[in-house]
Amino acid sequence: MRRLLNVRWIAAALAVLLLAGVCVQLGRWQFHRLDERKARNDVTRANLAAPPAPIDQIVGPDGVVGEQHDWRAAVVTGRYDASKQIVLRYRNVKDRPGFEIVTPLLLPDGKAILVDRGFLARQGAELAPGHIPAVPPGEVTITGRLRRSERGGHTTGGTPDNGTARLINGPDYAKVLGLNLYDGYLTIDQQEPANDPAFGAFPGPEIDDGPHFFYGLQWFFFALLAIGGLIYFSRQDGSGDSSDDDSSDPARPGVRAGAAD
Repeated sequence: MRRLLNVRWIAAALAVLLLAGVCVQLGRWQFHRLDERKARNDVTRANLAAPPAPIDQIVGPDGVVGEQHDWRAAVVTGRYDASKQIVLRYRNVKDRPGFEIVTPLLLPDGKAILVDRGFLARQGAELAPGHIPAVPPGEVTITGRLRRSERGGHTTGGTPDNGTARLINGPDYAKVLGLNLYDGYLTIDQQEPANDPAFGAFPGPEIDDGPHFFYGLQWFFFALLAIGGLIYFSRQDGSGDSSDDDSSDPARPGVRAGAAD
């Protein structure tokens, strides 16, 4: 029986040590994410401070807006193609539900970029915006912020369907719209002629460290708690074994006294 208990104790101890190891790795992963977020914040700050430049001087010939371009101010000139406009559904800005209107801007070099023209708050329970402001006629010049294409894992939210979508994804839109699109999009800071005032603006990026530091400390605390519990119960178990051994020892004085009585 004692051997069986020892096997169970060893198995339980190994399980606790394994749990503690997993907690340590999760804590390290949170600190790794913290380092990544700090690096991304540094890039964002630098891009926000950089002066506007033509898009072809920022994005390479592959047309991919990457992390190094996110929130960079770019200048584009072209003509809107309202016939290929997309309504984004299920969007939220400052906890307000609504829609965003994405319209391709055709550039002189034959390429095009998706422009998120702004946010329209939902009125009541409407499933589509009651009125979409028209695009300015003719040539427009936009100074805006480059953003990476949105991706939703294995969902098809970035593929337009009947003029609507849930995500803004350059390659997925290109397949449906038949345009040579940049892999990314642009939000408007300034537009000439001016953007319609019915559109709401978007908030800037969140530049903070997030909760990763405290999450990491939490996982390390769980690891210490598991190891501390293992040490405590092992000592309790050892004390119990010593008491059992003493009570079964026929050589103890108490036993001899009882025998003499």
